[in-house]
Amino acid sequence: MKSGRGVTMSTERTTDPTTEPTRRDFLKLTAAAGGALGLGVPAVACSGPGATPQASGSGGKLLILGGTGFIGPYQVRSALAQGLEITIFNRGSRPGMFEGVEELVGDRNGDFESLRGRTWDVVVDNSTARPDWVTSIGEFLRDSVEYFYYVSSRSAYASHSTVPMTAAVPSYTYETAGVDRATADITDLPYGLAKAESEREVMRLFPDRYGIFRPGLIIGPDDPTDRFTYWPVRIHRGGEVLSPGDGTDTVQIIDVRDLGDFMALSSDQGHTGIFNLIGPATPRPMAELLYGIRAVTTAETTFTWVPREFLAERGVRPYAEMPVWRPPTPGSEGFARFDLSNEVAHGLTFRSLADTTQATLDFHFSRTPERQAELRSGLSAEREAEILQEWHASR
Repeated sequence: MKSGRGVTMSTERTTDPTTEPTRRDFLKLTAAAGGALGLGVPAVACSGPGATPQASGSGGKLLILGGTGFIGPYQVRSALAQGLEITIFNRGSRPGMFEGVEELVGDRNGDFESLRGRTWDVVVDNSTARPDWVTSIGEFLRDSVEYFYYVSSRSAYASHSTVPMTAAVPSYTYETAGVDRATADITDLPYGLAKAESEREVMRLFPDRYGIFRPGLIIGPDDPTDRFTYWPVRIHRGGEVLSPGDGTDTVQIIDVRDLGDFMALSSDQGHTGIFNLIGPATPRPMAELLYGIRAVTTAETTFTWVPREFLAERGVRPYAEMPVWRPPTPGSEGFARFDLSNEVAHGLTFRSLADTTQATLDFHFSRTPERQAELRSGLSAEREAEILQEWHASR
């Protein structure tokens, strides 16, 4: 990837007709026709943060802010497979994690000296929800990078009432949040508002040179939150599983490896604009999710669907005690009904639920016995049994 080639907008895909076709132009056309697999880009399925696939791409220069947390290692591996030259910038955590990756030490809180005098084609920022940090690093790198990619969140939307969701800018604004720009503490905003304001800073500093990536719940191996892991682990345990709602509430999530693959593909092709990164393209009902997970296990499992009203009366919170699940409420009907036709046309692909489930279970059982016993999301076995008993008694 080199400076000056045509870029692809998320809402309008154009190529400069005065230039000769380039490798990026070719990749854009084939991605639109068949997605990343049609390009011969490998779906990186290797496991473990240090794994390094064989490079096979263009050799553009990519700077990743962070790179050693949950999503960063998968971005690095996918970018290596895409043939990109990678530099990571962080506080020196987990040094030597990747072979053939340059590591620069600094701090998002103003220590950028190791970046001085350097240039990259793309910078990927996945390490902050603080708009002031986005401003400082953006101003520092403004003349040093061609494109600024910011990993935001579906939470940047104030409302999910529009289906399909096609807003070109976040609907969450200071005005609707009741916050005055002149007096707000920019370092301590609600998460969704902080992401939205960070996006606006990227757009201001890099007009026509930005990529905004809004994932939903990121799942898969190495996820420290257990927000999806709860379900494969619970279903693997077998027995009667408390299942929320009636099974028809839809789900859209994103495998961390699919996120990494799309970020690498975008970095190579120079995608710009706004992308909603969740899946699958056709929203999956909650019942399909749970039955699909069960198909990967050998456990004897039954599902008991408990109405949302019954769960609410007992303080069982969607997305917390019942991870992944969020039933529609006024203003949230489109939470898991995003139109992803644009993203698919740009090369977004989706691993199978079976692949994600197996990789998640493999990761979970590689953890210490103590960590396996203390999931950070979902109901405890005791609380689940108590609610199931109450539900059966009420019928």
